[in-house]
Amino acid sequence: MLLKLAWRNIWRNRRRSLIVFISIVIGAISILFLEGITNAFLNQMLFNQISLSTSHIQIHKNGFRDNKVIQNFVPSPDVVETILSTQSGVKAFSKRGITFGLLSSAENSSGIYLTGIEHNREGQISKVKSTIIDGHYLTGEKGEILLGKKLAEKLNVNIGDKVVGMANELDGSIGSDVFRLVGIFETENSEFDKTNIFINLNQFQSMLKIPGQVHEFAIVLNDHKSADEINEQIKNKLNNKAYEVLTYAELLPLLILQIDLSKESMFVVYFIVGLALIFGIINSMLMSVFERINELGILLAIGMKTTKIFGMILLESLLLGLFGTLIGSAVGGILITVLSDTGINLSLFADSLNSYGIGAILYPSVSYSELIGVLVTIPIVSIVGAIYPAVKAIKLQPVEAIRYI
Repeated sequence: MLLKLAWRNIWRNRRRSLIVFISIVIGAISILFLEGITNAFLNQMLFNQISLSTSHIQIHKNGFRDNKVIQNFVPSPDVVETILSTQSGVKAFSKRGITFGLLSSAENSSGIYLTGIEHNREGQISKVKSTIIDGHYLTGEKGEILLGKKLAEKLNVNIGDKVVGMANELDGSIGSDVFRLVGIFETENSEFDKTNIFINLNQFQSMLKIPGQVHEFAIVLNDHKSADEINEQIKNKLNNKAYEVLTYAELLPLLILQIDLSKESMFVVYFIVGLALIFGIINSMLMSVFERINELGILLAIGMKTTKIFGMILLESLLLGLFGTLIGSAVGGILITVLSDTGINLSLFADSLNSYGIGAILYPSVSYSELIGVLVTIPIVSIVGAIYPAVKAIKLQPVEAIRYI
C-alpha cells in the first residue's frame, strides 16, 4: 500500500517531480562522464608510458635506476634470458643498451637518450614500431637509426640523411659512429620524441666497446595485473642482490600516485553533486508535504502510524532517486561506451596533451565498481534528502493539520 501511495504522490505535481527527476539523471550522467574523462587522462598517460619504454617489468643491475651510467650493465645476461624464457606469464621480453649521449647533424646537435634494441623483439615490447610516420623500422642492418619527429625537426634531417652519435665508453673516452636515418616516429609524448633515439643493439655494443653487455631487460606480461606476483617469482629465481627487478608501479611512482589521488578526489565530486541533489530534494519534498497537510492530518487522525508516514515520504524520494539514477546511469554508460570507441578529439590542445604523454584523442572509460558507486550513492542521497521533510510530516498535530488552509 505504501508503495502505491508513494507512486501516486510523486505524480500529483508532475512538473516538480520531473525537475527533481531530471536533476538526478543529469547528476548521474555528470559523475560518470567526469570519471570517464579522468580515467582517460590518467590511464592513457600510464598506457603510453608502459608501451613506449617502461614495459610491465624491468631488470637492471642493482643501482642502475638511480645511476644510469654505462658501467652498470646487467650481470650474466644469459642467465636472466634463460629464466625469462621459461617464466610463466611472460608474453615477450627484449634486451636493451641504454646511455646518454649527443647526436649531431650538419646543422645542429642535441643531447639524447640512446637506446640499443633488438629489432626483432622490441616490436613486441614497445609501440614505437607502430608510430613510424616516415621511412621504416630497424631491420638489423648496420648504421640504422630511428628519431622522433621533434628531434628530426630540430636537427633538420630527413630520411636518408647522416647523423653522428657520441657517448662515453667504459674508460671515459668518447665512442662515436655514423648513422643513416631510416625511420621517423611520432608518439603521443612530445618529450619522448625530442630525446629518444633507437639503434640496433649490436651496433650500440660495438660503438661503446661492450660486446654482449646490456643494461636492461624489458618484459611484457600476458596480464599486467600479475606484475607484482611475477616480479617476486623472477626475484626468487635470480636470488641475487646484484639485480633490481622493478614493476611499472615502482618505475612510475608519481604517475601511480596521481592515479590513486584522482580516485580519492572523486569523493569531492560525489559530495558536491550529492549536496546539490539533497537541497533540491529537500525543497521538493517539503513542498509536497505542505501541499498535503490536510491529508496527512486525516491519516494521523484515523490512526495511521507515524512510522508509515515517515516511510512513505522516504519511499517517494527513493523512487525518484532510483529511477533517475537508473536512467542517468544507462544514458551515461551508453555515452561512455560510444566515446570509448570513437574517442573525443581534442586536437586543438594536442601540443599540451602530448607534453603530458596523453595524446590528442581521449577514450573515456568507467569500471563496474565506479558504475555501482553511482547506482548506490545517489539513491542513498535521495533518502537522506527526504529525512527532514519526513520529520516535519510526522510532527504535525492531527487537529491542526485537518484545519490547515
